[in-house]
Amino acid sequence: MPDAPAVSPTNDSDTGAPREQGSALCLSGGGYRAMLFHVGSLWRLYEAGRLKPLKRISSVSGGSITAGVLALAWDRLSFDPASDDFARLVAAPLRKLAGRTIDVGSVLGGVFGKESAGERVAAAYKEQLFGDATLQDLPDSARFVINATNIQSGALWRFSKPYMADYRVGQVPNPTVPLALAVAASSSFPPILSPLTLDLNPAAFTPDPRADLQRPPFTERAVLSDGGVYDNLGLETVWKNFSEVLISDGGAKIAAEEAPKHDWPRHAYRVLDVIDNQVRSLRKRAAIAGFQAAKDSPMHRDGTYWGIGTAYADYAAHDPRLACPAAATQRLAQVPTRLAAMPGATQEKLVNWGYAVTDAALRSWVDRDLRAAKGFPYPASGV
Repeated sequence: MPDAPAVSPTNDSDTGAPREQGSALCLSGGGYRAMLFHVGSLWRLYEAGRLKPLKRISSVSGGSITAGVLALAWDRLSFDPASDDFARLVAAPLRKLAGRTIDVGSVLGGVFGKESAGERVAAAYKEQLFGDATLQDLPDSARFVINATNIQSGALWRFSKPYMADYRVGQVPNPTVPLALAVAASSSFPPILSPLTLDLNPAAFTPDPRADLQRPPFTERAVLSDGGVYDNLGLETVWKNFSEVLISDGGAKIAAEEAPKHDWPRHAYRVLDVIDNQVRSLRKRAAIAGFQAAKDSPMHRDGTYWGIGTAYADYAAHDPRLACPAAATQRLAQVPTRLAAMPGATQEKLVNWGYAVTDAALRSWVDRDLRAAKGFPYPASGV
């Protein structure tokens, strides 16, 4: 079936209308930690033959960095599991970025320079990953949706090749927004990298009487923040449209604090972490309830969820050859949510963990006949 109207936050799928028969993938936020965890997930999907058939890939925040690189590489991938395409075209540039710190310089530049912190992040993405690519350079065979939060309307702002939209402001068809800027908006973590202001042309909007904010100043500029503020799993644009939903969650596991900080910057960060953790938990529970619903229920979805904090041994099909001790995976789940240089060994462990838990989730809940993985992408590092 065609996409739900971009100007509606929902469609009638949950009332029994037929969903599109196909698979969609959600990539959560979580800075470089999530970015690399998703690399491992995508790597296993690639080898399993489940990446190419995806009809939609919806991403937020750190997941959008990974999705953006995958999107630009998409038409050059052979999708041959025996090739090194994925390692060269997707994993390598993301690992190179993960060796560079861009958040501190962007914040300082935003404070003392003419550009905002978000604009400096976009410049770094342009230099390191995306060059002059725009949303019109995204592929057609799979729909990539990069999600940000519109602070003005309080709704989701979606970037994609056919349109960018906020259901309250309306839809701009065939946008030529730089891909680096879209990804930067999606990953503008509050409060230090947020907001990012996107200049708009009011005449570019498709007139729609349902869009209650389709008027200046909303059609002149969009003040955007991290996509995870609104939807930290990237579920909104896929859940009600597809029969199968795969969810990769690289969000941090919140740790207990015996003595929370009382100064306002660190206290604000802690509060944001608690809010993110709770909202993520609610969305996760709702998704799992959908997976567990009866097949004839309108709430039912095929698919599965896997997360960086998941207990590997709980999967019936976990592979003992891919050793993932709980203590090691929990350390990876607590890597800080930053765009900060990461040691090569930690990068490889995050990729390996994403790969292993995706393998276990697929073979436990999606395809029990799927052949076991050959081994970690980086066997010398383990997790």
